[in-house]
Formats: sequence, C-alpha cells, structure tokens
Amino acid sequence: MKRILAIGGGELKNRETLEIDTYIAAEAKHAAGERRACGLFLPTASHDCMPYYNTFHKVYTGLFDIKTDVALTVGRETDPEKMRAKFERADFLYVGGGDTVFMLKSWHESGLLSYIREAYERGVLIAGLSAGAICWFEEMYSDSVIEGEYAMFPGLGWIKGKISPHYNERMLDFDEIVLYNRFRAWGIENNAALEFRDGEPVRAFGNGKVWLLDGSDGASVKKTEWNADQA
Repeated sequence: MKRILAIGGGELKNRETLEIDTYIAAEAKHAAGERRACGLFLPTASHDCMPYYNTFHKVYTGLFDIKTDVALTVGRETDPEKMRAKFERADFLYVGGGDTVFMLKSWHESGLLSYIREAYERGVLIAGLSAGAICWFEEMYSDSVIEGEYAMFPGLGWIKGKISPHYNERMLDFDEIVLYNRFRAWGIENNAALEFRDGEPVRAFGNGKVWLLDGSDGASVKKTEWNADQA
C-alpha cells in the first residue's frame, strides 16, 4: 500500500503540528515492530537547511524516541550505496517545506527521486509539509520561482489533482485560479493533514481543515470540508 500524508503547513519547531507528528510517530513504531523506529528527513526544499533537520530531530527523537537521519544532496556528491541504505532503514520519510520547484529539480539531478519512489512503492509512509505536501500532485500552487508571485506548476503526478498548501492564507488568490480555470482542487490549511493510500484520500485530521474545491461550473467555487465519510 502506497501512502502519502500531505500537511498543509505549520511550524514544527513551535509544535503546531503535534497531533499530526504524533500520528506519524505511531505509524512508524507500528512499522518498526520490536526495533527502534527510524525517520529520514529530506530538507531539499530548504536547500538542506541543517537547523530545520535539528528541529525535526528534537521533535521526533526528543518527544517520540525515534531515531532520525537526514538525506543531504544539495551542492555535494553523495555515495549511492550509503544513500540507499538510509532509505532502506527508514520507517517513514518526512519531506520539509521550502522551494518546491527547486526541490523537484534537485531530486531529478541528484538521483534522490529514485530512492523516494522505491520507498513509496514499498509502502513506506511519506509525510510532507508545504512543499513536501504538494509535490506529489499533478499540479501545485506555489511561489517557488518568484517569491510572492503564486502560480500553478507541474508536480510529480503520483496523486491525481491540483493542490494548494497554506489554504487559510492563500484562499482568495487560489479560489480565483480555481474559478478562472474551472478546476477541481484541494486546499489544505496550516496544521491540517490529508492522507492518501494508493492515490485515494482516506483520512483528514489536525487542527486545520481540508477543503475540496470545485470551480467547474465557472460561476462560483463550491467548497466542501473533506472528511473520511466522503472517501
């Protein structure tokens, strides 16, 4: 079973996503069984910002006693076998936020995408926040190219559909895009998570909300707060 947990936003260091982190940790421990669970952090979108990894480590090791590791590829050569071993040890991947377009380009160039894909195919839970939440979709709403100028960009297409993270902050602008293009799309608020299994949504939770947006009639955007009963 292929699993992706898309987190709309929130500050990990301020424990804003703690309910979601608790769920991820529990799933990792279940996957690990009797051994100590391990989480692999991918900070590519933040250009491999080590303070970001340190925050991840403090939360997941400090609060949940999960061993952590980090996949660093930006501006450096990597040993393919050592990198593959990191992914094979991981009970979950956590993809951090930042520049989504840069992240995808870097993954292709470094070869990291192949390891991520293999983990996904094996059923390893992939959790991602902001950039790490939207990159899996066919199209994503981001300001990756010019900060503050939002537009639709192609994603990996592992999950069908279009998406905006931080929907509570970008609602007005994204709704205009959805209506003008007659899209159907996801809007995930900060501190909200939407889980997909084999490409289908199965669970929404957290302190924020997940919205299914429909502008297909060209007259208005119909908004439905999504929950598992609609799966």
